[in-house]
Amino acid sequence: MLFDVAVLTDSRQLEHKPEDWYSRQVHHEDGLVLDALRDAGLAVCRLAWDDAGFDWRQARSLLFRTTWDYFERFGEFSPWLSRVSRQCRLFNAAELIRWNLDKRYLVELQNKGVAVVPTLYIEKGERRTLAQLADASGWNELILKPAVSGNARHTYRFNAGDGQRLECAFGDLVEREAMLLQPFQRQVLEQGELSLMVVDGRYSHAIRKTPKPGDFRVQDDHGGSVHPHQASAEEIAFAEAAVRAVPFDVLYARVDLVRDGQGRLAVMELEMIEPELFFRFRPEAAGLLAAGLRRRLADSAA
Repeated sequence: MLFDVAVLTDSRQLEHKPEDWYSRQVHHEDGLVLDALRDAGLAVCRLAWDDAGFDWRQARSLLFRTTWDYFERFGEFSPWLSRVSRQCRLFNAAELIRWNLDKRYLVELQNKGVAVVPTLYIEKGERRTLAQLADASGWNELILKPAVSGNARHTYRFNAGDGQRLECAFGDLVEREAMLLQPFQRQVLEQGELSLMVVDGRYSHAIRKTPKPGDFRVQDDHGGSVHPHQASAEEIAFAEAAVRAVPFDVLYARVDLVRDGQGRLAVMELEMIEPELFFRFRPEAAGLLAAGLRRRLADSAA
């Protein structure tokens, strides 16, 4: 059978475990996407991206949704991405995925006039210590994280004078991968982090993520909580402009925003590989995604 769309997950998310709230949430949101694609007249399936038994030529397109182990298995994911991109169409496209993988894209956005959180990039194999890098940054409170990462993997918060406690961890990490430093955005503790969903170029809906008391990570995996948010006209215009600055066609994006100490909006991250898009807060947005994907398939066929 030829499928119009294969909705991609990772093998851990394949089985629906009703007793597990996380599994229920994943399957509910993937289900909204599958239903919307079917309602758009498309033949769909759902499978793990690393399914060795599936012939990828059986799918006209692949839609990345919950492939949340790709950064832990990048040595396998990267060559797989190259192979499947020659066999079927990807949403988002492989070129955009590779651009979005490394957070150096923030520099390109900034060069195009998009305000971003200040970022110091640390190349793999850097010989300076973390304390030296922190001192050179001039920031008092900092965040250290990998340049290619997700779900707060190896993300650390520390004070400039306290970097020595992370020197061993930093030394091990920077031998294997590029890292980055950013000033810690204290507003996250009080106001949380905003995520605006932009589907097919237009704002769809928004949420606010807040950390649990005593933590700074907003992901629900780390005890953070998610709340609906009514985005302002300023926030919507900012998010849509950030997506327009991307040098590729963007079917879907999640724009993670904060306000700096002066109350100005800044991009924390622009997620366009497999972002959680919080369809449970606006199920109709799955229909917008399906319509945009169907139109692109039709255009390519024409």
